[in-house]
Amino acid sequence: MTAQAGAALDQPSTWEALNWQSIEREVRRLQVRIAKAVQEGRWNKAKALQRLLTHSASGKLLAVRRVTENDGKNTPGVDKELWTTPQRKLTAAMSLTARGYRPLPLWRTYIPKSNGKLRPLGIPTMRDRAMQALHLLALDPIAETTADHASYGFRQARSCADAIERCFSTFSRANPAWILEGDIKGCFDNISHQWLLDHVPMDKSILRKWLKSGYLEKQVFYDTISGTPQGGIISPVLANLALDGLERRLRQCFPDRGKGSERGKAAQVHLIRYADDFIITGYSPELLETMVKPTVESFLKERGLELSSEKTSITHLTDGFDFLGQNVRRYPNGKLLIKPSRRSVRSLLARVREIIRNHLSGTAHRLIMQLNPVIRGWANYHRHVVSKRIFGRIDELIFRLLWRWARRRHPRKGHRWIKNKYFERAGNRDWCFFGDSLDQEDRFVHIRLFHASSVKIVRHIQVKCDVNPYDHRWGAYLAQRTQRRSQPTVSARRTFVKA
Repeated sequence: MTAQAGAALDQPSTWEALNWQSIEREVRRLQVRIAKAVQEGRWNKAKALQRLLTHSASGKLLAVRRVTENDGKNTPGVDKELWTTPQRKLTAAMSLTARGYRPLPLWRTYIPKSNGKLRPLGIPTMRDRAMQALHLLALDPIAETTADHASYGFRQARSCADAIERCFSTFSRANPAWILEGDIKGCFDNISHQWLLDHVPMDKSILRKWLKSGYLEKQVFYDTISGTPQGGIISPVLANLALDGLERRLRQCFPDRGKGSERGKAAQVHLIRYADDFIITGYSPELLETMVKPTVESFLKERGLELSSEKTSITHLTDGFDFLGQNVRRYPNGKLLIKPSRRSVRSLLARVREIIRNHLSGTAHRLIMQLNPVIRGWANYHRHVVSKRIFGRIDELIFRLLWRWARRRHPRKGHRWIKNKYFERAGNRDWCFFGDSLDQEDRFVHIRLFHASSVKIVRHIQVKCDVNPYDHRWGAYLAQRTQRRSQPTVSARRTFVKA
C-alpha cells in the first residue's frame, strides 16, 4: 500500500506491506513546501501545509515507525503500553487524531549527570510520543528555516564537531580573546509556557495539552507550570525555538554591516551555541560584562530563563575553557589547540574502571564486548581535534587496568602465562588484549580490544552556516557531506574476526 500525503488512513493493509520509500517521499515533499512558504513569508500557507501533514496517512505512519524503532521503543509510559506487533503499530497510526486527544501524565525518572547530580527525565506514553513525532514533522522545517546560524544542537546536518570547528575558525585570529561562558539555569525546566504558546508555530491546543499534562513520580501527580520535559521527542526543538533569536539580538546591538558596523566589528562579538550551552566572544572583559551579559539576561528573561551565576564566567583564551567535552586554549607559543578536556578523559576512564569492576569474574570476550563500544564512541567523538597523544595515553592506561584484571583472576600464574592467555600480537602491535568465544551457531569468535590510537585524526569541515536540509538547493551539498562522513575512520585492522 502507498499512503498518500493527504489521504485518510482507512485502507486495510499490513505493516510489512507499506511502501516506506513512497511514504518518506510524500512527507518530504510537504516539508519542503512548508520551508519554502516560510522563506517567502507566507505563514498562512505554511500553517495550512502543517495541518495537511499532521492529518496525512504518511505522516502518521512515519511517526509511529519512529517511536517503535528508536532506542526508547521498549520503555513504556504510565500506561505500561508498548507497540510491539505490526497490527498494533498500524492500529496506533489510525488512532493519531487531534479530536478527543488528551495526553497522559509523564512518568518521571532520573538519570545521572556528569557532575554526579541527577537529571529529571519525563517519559511520555507511546501514543503521546507518536503525536509529538507527528507534529515534529510539521514543525521542524519551520525551526530549521528560522534558526540562528550559530546554533548547532539538535539540528539536522549539524553536530558538536561543527560547533568546535566554529570555535577554531573564530579564535584562529588574534582577536577576539575573551569569552563569556554561558550556562542557563534549568533551561528545559523553566521555559515559560506562555512564551511557547505565543511564539511556537504549531497547533496551540495540542501544545498546551503537552505542556500542562503534568507528571507522575512515585504514584503522585504533579502539575507542570513551566518548562518542556526532557525526554519528549519534540522538547529539543521547542528549546531551540525558545533560544533562537539570541544571535539576531546580539547583531542588533553589534551590527557587522550598515550603520554602526565599525563599532560592531570592533567589538568582536560572536555567538556559538549548542542547545543550552553557549559561548560569546568579545574584545574585552568590560564589554562582555557591561554590554553583552545584560543583553543575554534580558533576552532570557522574556522566556522565563536566567543565567546561572555559579557557572557563568568570563575567561581569557590563554587560560582556556571547556566546551562540549573539548578544551580550547591559546598556548604561550601562540598556537591555538583544541584537545579533549580533562573532565572528558576522566569520565572515560571512570566508565572503563566501572565496566572492569563489574566483570571481575567474567570472560575476556564479554569484557571486550562491553569496552569496545565505549572506547570507540569516545575516540570517534574526539577524532577531529588534537587527540593523537591523548589517544595513546588512554590506550596505555586501559592496558594497565586490564593487566591488573588478568593478574587478579590468576594470582598463581606467571606473567608469561597471563600474556599468552590474554594478549597477542596483531600486525605491528604487540600486547593486544583478546578473547575467544562461541556464537549462537557454535562458530568460533575471536575478538580484540579496540584501541583509541587506531582512529585517524581527520580535520572536520564545518557545515555552511545557512544550510537548510529542507531547501532543495542544498541537496547536492548535503549529499556530498554525507558521503564524506561515511569514509572509514579506523586505520588499524578490524578488531572482530570470525573463523
